[in-house]
Amino acid sequence: MSGESAQTRTGPMQPHDFWQEIYPPKSFDIQAGYRDFFPASLGDGRQILLPIRPLSDGKHALASMIVNQASFAVEDALATELAAKLAPYEPEVVAGLPTLGLTLASAVARKLGHSRYVPLGTSRKFWYVDDLSVPLSSITTPDQKKRLYVDPRMLPLLEGKRVALIDDVISSGTSILAGLTLMETCGIEPVAIGAAMLQTERWRQPLADRAPHWPERVVEVFRTPLLTRNEDASWRGA
Repeated sequence: MSGESAQTRTGPMQPHDFWQEIYPPKSFDIQAGYRDFFPASLGDGRQILLPIRPLSDGKHALASMIVNQASFAVEDALATELAAKLAPYEPEVVAGLPTLGLTLASAVARKLGHSRYVPLGTSRKFWYVDDLSVPLSSITTPDQKKRLYVDPRMLPLLEGKRVALIDDVISSGTSILAGLTLMETCGIEPVAIGAAMLQTERWRQPLADRAPHWPERVVEVFRTPLLTRNEDASWRGA
């Protein structure tokens, strides 16, 4: 199906339309040009539609994913596939990165048969300690100075365990690096990193710079490329 016919069938995409439906395999040609959405393919070929976010240069764009705005069906599909891919690592506990990673981490922990998960946080409670926190920046909130905390009461759930660290999207790698740093502060090295989406390849080198094995421990449901603007103003994945 071409980009034009796909958009005609789908109609104009409204902000609340994205992440709401799972389409059969090959419903959309990922090589075609699209104007407001990009079709991402899950491991089994099924597809979801992601909004296109143009970058400041006007020539490139990214496909966006906000998992806590997704339909329950999409959330369930993402959690099911991610849990299946993480299962070979035999994680004993799932730790989720705030804020969007918490929705996915909770669902994945359930799929793995866990009774709970460990949410990391950016809101400092009075019983938190600064020694168990690290600076955190986000691509979606670059001007906010935040810190990433682990609740001291949760440490017994993490220490000596096989931990999977989960975020919804890994883009530049900044949030995941903060999570790894915080885990290291707690004396923990996760056995795997999980995400619904890997957004381009910008995250790979920062993780490799930290330790060569980290890119190989990243598990995802799907990947999206850097999008380039065509002459007809549509966007195409590299």
